[in-house]
Amino acid sequence: MSSAALPTTLDAWLVRLEAAHPVGIDLGLERVAEVARRMGLLDGPIAGRVITVAGTNGKGSTVAMLEALARAHGLTTATYTSPHLIRYNERLRLNGEEADDATLMAGFAAVEAARLDGDPVSLTYFEVGTLGALWAMARRPAELAILEVGLGGRLDAVNVIDPDVAVVTTVAQDHAAFLGTDLDQIGREKAGILRPGRPAVLGSTSLPASVRQVAFELGAPVYALGEAFRWDDSLPDPGLPLDNAATALQALALAGVTLEAKACRRALATVRLPGRMQWLGQWCLDVGHNPHAAAYLAERLTAKPCQGRTWALLAMLGDKDAEGVIASLAPVVDGWVTASLAGERARSADDLAGRLAGQGAAVLHCAASPSAGAAWLAERLAPEDRVLVCGSFFTVGEVLEWLAQGPGAGQTDQDTSGSEVAR
Repeated sequence: MSSAALPTTLDAWLVRLEAAHPVGIDLGLERVAEVARRMGLLDGPIAGRVITVAGTNGKGSTVAMLEALARAHGLTTATYTSPHLIRYNERLRLNGEEADDATLMAGFAAVEAARLDGDPVSLTYFEVGTLGALWAMARRPAELAILEVGLGGRLDAVNVIDPDVAVVTTVAQDHAAFLGTDLDQIGREKAGILRPGRPAVLGSTSLPASVRQVAFELGAPVYALGEAFRWDDSLPDPGLPLDNAATALQALALAGVTLEAKACRRALATVRLPGRMQWLGQWCLDVGHNPHAAAYLAERLTAKPCQGRTWALLAMLGDKDAEGVIASLAPVVDGWVTASLAGERARSADDLAGRLAGQGAAVLHCAASPSAGAAWLAERLAPEDRVLVCGSFFTVGEVLEWLAQGPGAGQTDQDTSGSEVAR
């Protein structure tokens, strides 16, 4: 395709990419690696050092703290994450700033040219986005690149790049249609980002044995939470899980950063991660969408009681464990509002309401969308009540936009800790 036919806006590019591949998720590295080779991304390092982060939960906070800590130590950074909450630009950050439209579009165009240079290669939306981000990183190499795996690890597009340090945060059930339900097998998939002889940082004390087994098979030295490193009360509380803070510190040290206490305190005191236990007035927003993440969220809410009632606004995709999420949150929720999401993977509000009723939960209302559910709740909240918004990045992103224009806009609470999920 000629360059004249390429989209001229970021929105147009994203529409094109969403329709370009027959399926939205197509795990495997053969197609991605071929296009990466054509783009020259495999010819040399894309940054001075690369840290790749995989895991079921905890990736987002670990990546955010890695970036904040690295920048506090004066390093230039390039960070790739997914998915986004509101703007696609959130996925690529260069020196702490979201990439502009022109940078992203140039990356997409470079991928398009490479995939058509020879036998055409079909790529998914995520694969094009990943290769475009890597191309942008390689154009002006930072001292540290931080890459977040989208789904799994071994076959994820991010894994086309060899990391200097690999991090596995947690392993739990999620994306069962792609990763299965066997935790040992899921752990092996997550550990697919490990490389021979290069450090493997294990950020949980309850990982399946398969993760360490993969490291042993590769000869990758293991640095495990509770063994090689740990945290205590002297670690500044970033408002994000302390296991992940300690993991980020260990990974940076292994990447060659000489950690300074003052810089670490400054970074951990200021790091923020939208959509993770993010408080806006009476509204708490968290993207957690699996039972492991929901259990952590319930624990945090229990530790921060309110005078009134706790309502939950829940909207989830159809391939998620709704019953498990509901069971984890039920002890801290007084009443539920369900909402429908759009798209082929969507789950209806009525479906969720049925699952809640099956567990004896009180369903107050079924809404056509997360923003409609938020509007319904806003009219009925007492001043002492609070609302938990959760279940999906789509859910939180839509309500964040609604709150920016409606009740609670501009009201903030600095507790931004919470759960992070896979794509």
